[in-house]
Amino acid sequence: MDRFERLRRARVQAGLITDPAAAGLHSEDHVWHGPHPINDVIGVDALGATVMRPMVGALERLEERLDILIAGSFDGSEWTAACGHYCGLWTGDLFGIPASREPAWLRFGRFERWEGDRIAETYEILDLPGMMMQARVWPMAPGLGRQLVSPGPATRDGVVLEAAEPEEAARTLRLTEEMIAALLAYDRNDFESMRMLDYWAPHMAWYGPAGIGTMRGYEDYRRGHGRPFVETFPDRRGALHKCRIAERQYCASTGWPSVEATHSGGLFMGLPPTGRRVGMRVMDLWRADDGKLVENWVFIDLIHLLLQLGVDVYDRMRRLNHRYDDSTFTTAIPSS
Repeated sequence: MDRFERLRRARVQAGLITDPAAAGLHSEDHVWHGPHPINDVIGVDALGATVMRPMVGALERLEERLDILIAGSFDGSEWTAACGHYCGLWTGDLFGIPASREPAWLRFGRFERWEGDRIAETYEILDLPGMMMQARVWPMAPGLGRQLVSPGPATRDGVVLEAAEPEEAARTLRLTEEMIAALLAYDRNDFESMRMLDYWAPHMAWYGPAGIGTMRGYEDYRRGHGRPFVETFPDRRGALHKCRIAERQYCASTGWPSVEATHSGGLFMGLPPTGRRVGMRVMDLWRADDGKLVENWVFIDLIHLLLQLGVDVYDRMRRLNHRYDDSTFTTAIPSS
């Protein structure tokens, strides 16, 4: 059993960790980087109190449904990357969002950096706009894609514990990095200057964050996200990447921020150009097949991004939904 198989097995065996201190898988000084307004949580006890305990209290019979899990090394560190959903009956307010009193699916993307047999650092995006939509309190314009519970891989092989052939992982990583390089070659005029069909299958599926939505097929993706995004943020560039790994036909990448850009083009989620420079917390997981990318699970901390554009989503949510007010939950922009 190789090192990465041991990491995958350890993570799957641990399952949903509701009490990190008791589970013993995280280091005592573990650092969790999450979405706004939670942001950074320092220490394993704080992780339990600030992140997991509220979820256990709000979502009855809380479960973790894992869609993808891979492991690898990046820049001298060992990582696992995963995505899926937390689900349960939503009976209590969660992270400042009023309970729907209905079943809920909280989408997550998660990258964990390991030191030995312990998780030392986690980057996790919880799709809080999706929870606002499920509670019917989302205060922004609707996205251009369909708002759906994103599925797992069509091939149903997102979680495989046994070791894989390194050659396939290398091919997947190379394809993904060539596609990313092409994305950054946008000429600020023609979307096709990026040659995306060199890397994406025409029948691709793009599972975006709530607020942007899901697209099916390259033409739908170009209409619903690809073209509007590059026109809105034409000078975007890569920023502080934390991890990029591949196993089998899967690749995963994140940065904090992953992208830096100026909001200088068209409308973004109903907002006219602000001229503001922003950093985007982003996670991507891709599946390749027959030399092309066919599925993409995308996570963006939209509440943090919109705050940089001058929109406090939580404040707008409260103002538009007078039945709910939680003045104890701060939404001030973090200093980092």
